[in-house]
Amino acid sequence: MTAWLTSPSPARHGIDHLVRNIKTGHFERSLSALTAAGALVTAAEIYFEHDSASFGNTMMWLPVALGPVGAAAGIAGVCSRRMAKTALPITSAVIVANGLQGTYLHARGIAQKPGGWSNARYNMEMGPPLLAPLMVTMVGGMGLLAAVLRREQ
Repeated sequence: MTAWLTSPSPARHGIDHLVRNIKTGHFERSLSALTAAGALVTAAEIYFEHDSASFGNTMMWLPVALGPVGAAAGIAGVCSRRMAKTALPITSAVIVANGLQGTYLHARGIAQKPGGWSNARYNMEMGPPLLAPLMVTMVGGMGLLAAVLRREQ
């Protein structure tokens, strides 16, 4: 193993500090907390965007409902190792699946606009945001990453 990974002196700056936190297990709890915060922020943003579209499709409620569930799982992951290894990855996997589903539904919504994909520039600006659901996917991915990281002793 390289000397910088096994060095007994504490890392103090930048990436060395991050690597040390991952190695010692401190990053797992931080990422669980970030997942909780990210789930709430994205759920609020999605609520406002879907509300402006009058929740025209009942599937629009799913990412809004998953936000508080993801936040609860993230907070539980901060407080409990067991929850970080069970509830957080299950919830995060559902959030990732919903984000991918949202990307598909947004692409379908763009295709249904006048001109479809042949008028993509206009339809992507005026229709559903194609890449926005991937923000939800990233929040779920953070939760999945937190679940596989080592936990501090």
